[in-house]
Amino acid sequence: MSLTTFIRAGCAGAAAASLAIATTAAVRPPASGWMAYVSNEHDGTITAIDLTTNRAVRTIRVGTGPRGIHASPDGRTVYVAMSDTARRRQSDRDGIAAVDARTARVVRRFIAGSDPEAFALSPDGKTLYSSNEDAGTASITDIATGRVVATLGVGIEPEGVAVSPDGRWVYVTAETSNTISVIDTKSRRVVHNMLVDARPRGTAFAPDGRSAFVTAEIAGTLGRIDVATHEVADVVDLQPALCKPVGVVVSPDGRRVFVANGGANTVTVFDARTLKQTARIAVGRRPWGIAITPDGSRVITANGVGGTASIIDTRTLRVVATVPAGRGAWGVAVAPRP
Repeated sequence: MSLTTFIRAGCAGAAAASLAIATTAAVRPPASGWMAYVSNEHDGTITAIDLTTNRAVRTIRVGTGPRGIHASPDGRTVYVAMSDTARRRQSDRDGIAAVDARTARVVRRFIAGSDPEAFALSPDGKTLYSSNEDAGTASITDIATGRVVATLGVGIEPEGVAVSPDGRWVYVTAETSNTISVIDTKSRRVVHNMLVDARPRGTAFAPDGRSAFVTAEIAGTLGRIDVATHEVADVVDLQPALCKPVGVVVSPDGRRVFVANGGANTVTVFDARTLKQTARIAVGRRPWGIAITPDGSRVITANGVGGTASIIDTRTLRVVATVPAGRGAWGVAVAPRP
């Protein structure tokens, strides 16, 4: 692992000055507005939040252990990873549930290997890439047929999954082996494994696909990966005793990185080019999942201990609403209102 830069930027201590960088909206909000969907692991539900009014408008019951969550590009379908976490072997409850966003009903279930905790959708919305935590594998599922077309060995206890903007690469973090496995989507093979800091959790690609960012929960760091070489290029220290970073997103203009610090009840904002910390925002208790609207105007966190979602205005870098969700709020996805 090549570390060309190591920067210290404390998560605790004196508050960093908030630098509100104007977001260049690459995507205009749809006429109907954006929706946020929060998966509630302990309630077996999804909370639907209208981001125009910042109010929860619906609770959708989906079943056992919903965690990772994403929406189709058109917002019509919300996919959520379901795991029977009480069992140590694959259960018929494991899989990816597809929810019709209009009717709030589960309309389909996809096989996605054993204990799928997190997953990602291909940019065209046709393929699911899921991590199977207890099996140490990643599953590739074709949405049209519902078939698992490949099962690949990855690191130990795989966690986060991210797909590059061009759909070529899939990064799968593994919290016990401290690795990221790189899947070539053309060959459907693992072509590289990179060593990262202790307990990697979330990964997010920059919009141009040249860089990716990975959080390490135990090490308390944020790493920047050079996608051309699939190696870590830079690392910023977040003080692991307090921060325990998990979720990470990059703004649509590629300028800023937002990190959910589950141990510090904050979101840290970084300049994506320099990895300099520009702001720290207090949110709800134990922010875990994090998402950003396609126009870059809002960042939403799922706060597991508080059972809430925090909505941040990215222009002012302030929380504009705290919305009740459910017990064990885990992940969050954003999509246009169907």
